[in-house]
Amino acid sequence: MNGIGDIAREERLRAAPQRAYATPLSEFHPDDPERFQTDTLSPYFERLRNEQPVHLCSTSPVGAYCRHQHAKVSIGEEEHEMKYELTPPARAMEAGGAYNKNAKLPACGGAFAISQLENAARSIAFGSDSQPIVIADYGSSQGRNSLSPMRVAIEVVRARLGSERPIFVFHEDLPENDFNSLFEVLNRDPQSYALHAPNVFPCAIGRSFYKSVLPPNHVHLGWCSYAAMWISRIPTTIPGHFFIPSSTGAVREAFDQQGAQDWETFLSLRARELRAGGRLVVTVPAAHDDGTSGGEYIVDQANSTLAEMVDEGAITAEERARMAVGAWPRRRRDLLAPFARGGHFHDLKVEHCETNALADPAWADYELDCNKEALASKHAAFFRAVFAPTLAGALARDSEAERLRAFSDRLESGLKRRLASQPQAINSLAETIVLAKTGVS
Repeated sequence: MNGIGDIAREERLRAAPQRAYATPLSEFHPDDPERFQTDTLSPYFERLRNEQPVHLCSTSPVGAYCRHQHAKVSIGEEEHEMKYELTPPARAMEAGGAYNKNAKLPACGGAFAISQLENAARSIAFGSDSQPIVIADYGSSQGRNSLSPMRVAIEVVRARLGSERPIFVFHEDLPENDFNSLFEVLNRDPQSYALHAPNVFPCAIGRSFYKSVLPPNHVHLGWCSYAAMWISRIPTTIPGHFFIPSSTGAVREAFDQQGAQDWETFLSLRARELRAGGRLVVTVPAAHDDGTSGGEYIVDQANSTLAEMVDEGAITAEERARMAVGAWPRRRRDLLAPFARGGHFHDLKVEHCETNALADPAWADYELDCNKEALASKHAAFFRAVFAPTLAGALARDSEAERLRAFSDRLESGLKRRLASQPQAINSLAETIVLAKTGVS
């Protein structure tokens, strides 16, 4: 380490434990964004784990909230570790093929990037050896939205190299993802790239893309459509809401910092996995410069529905307070920030970046048939398939499957009723970035 900045950082880190243990617990605000920025969180969390695992923070600038830390509880002669956490930032999309049925909006966003994927496949530097070509589909979910981009990429590779070179397509998603639906689509959907395709081998990987997914210098072409909007952890609660763009002040700063860190983590891992001369194409739901996403209306109506559910006793106030969805729509400047110094980041360079206004396919249908109920049903089913599993993750740990289903059913029906009363389009943006790996593998 060198430089004045490094010395100051070392001094902050040395002083952090003393400050943490000198501060009265009644004045603790462990999720202060400054502690994220200065990397001085650990001593505060350590003290809470040891002295007050369930901590009421009444001095936060965003209002009072409870912060839960790991606690060890002795039962008889056995010691059990109990974990109290905020809701996970993301759960796998609703199973049973629900995402495949209701994800037309993300499919439209990904469609903007297919021409860039085709260009990227034409630009890959293939070696002269006979090693298999590796295509990685990061965040595949249940697979239907991956069929067209994978087919296009394979067609370009085949045109360049012929049909003898093996092609592996790795579909990555969270371990609890509905991979059964993915393989059903690959085996039965008429649009499947795997049907009647010799030497094409689909595979699945159940692992977060915030970890290494494939070996170093292994991937020729990477594709990630809409999945990179999910952050790796929830840094704090969102008072009065569950949606990141609806947060303000210090809370929004904490999420923005988490999103920036996760984007750099994602890029560094993909850079390690890409071969030199490989390409990575990422498309995400984008945010306007002011941080709004265009989806505020539907999430506000969902938020009001959750408030109704608390009043009805369907969920508790504590469960509602824990709910946060780790979807962070990125602004163009957020995507480009890691490349601001020198134009490179971990041997990746930007070849293309564009923003497109995304048409709402459900609204297009409504303009033809003027059916408010059908429009509301499509929007509510989309919200349920994408976000309800994550929101349900905040329910009490002992919740049974029947209660989880009841939660999603009530959320969907209440949201549908609200949306039908005032039809609106989801006017969102899609951002696409194309990256090339330089250097030597």
